[in-house]
Amino acid sequence: MSTQATGAAQKSSLGDGFRTALGIGGLIAVVLGLLIIFFPAKSGAVTMQIVAAVTAAYALVVGVVYLGTALFGRGIGGWARTGHIVLGLLYVIGGVVMLVNLGATAALLTIFLSVTVGVLWLFEGVLAFTTLKQAPNRVWGIIHGVISVLAGLTLILSPLLGAVTLWLLLGISMLVLGIVQAVRAFGMKTV
Repeated sequence: MSTQATGAAQKSSLGDGFRTALGIGGLIAVVLGLLIIFFPAKSGAVTMQIVAAVTAAYALVVGVVYLGTALFGRGIGGWARTGHIVLGLLYVIGGVVMLVNLGATAALLTIFLSVTVGVLWLFEGVLAFTTLKQAPNRVWGIIHGVISVLAGLTLILSPLLGAVTLWLLLGISMLVLGIVQAVRAFGMKTV
């Protein structure tokens, strides 16, 4: 086989692999989007419990590292060693409490994330209003500011409703983008 034929075969194989990966990714996004849309509470609860479990595991690992550093570290003085032990114990206790109460941890993380996004959007809206003089088009700046402030206040004042709304919007966007991605993949020509 000539080097041109080998190169063309490798290029075709690479293109087919890309197309297949794009198609599978699109189909996975469609399935996840449908799960979020039709089962928002259940899918959100499962996702947040996974996030809570990962957060708890992180706290446990960090706590063990701090304790190990305090117990086996050679260059650590008295107060630093004590601080590492206290911090390590706090992380371990926090990790255990989170693991024992995954549901409550998930709910608290949901509220925390929703309020955090709300505060960020509120500041973004205020920033949009403060930069109106430099904006090339003030109308878009005002629209951006109003929407950001209203969305931010909504998330701050009603974090669980806001989180569910954002979750549903994520599901809708995953469904739409997954369909587009799958159609693109199956419509691609082979090289």
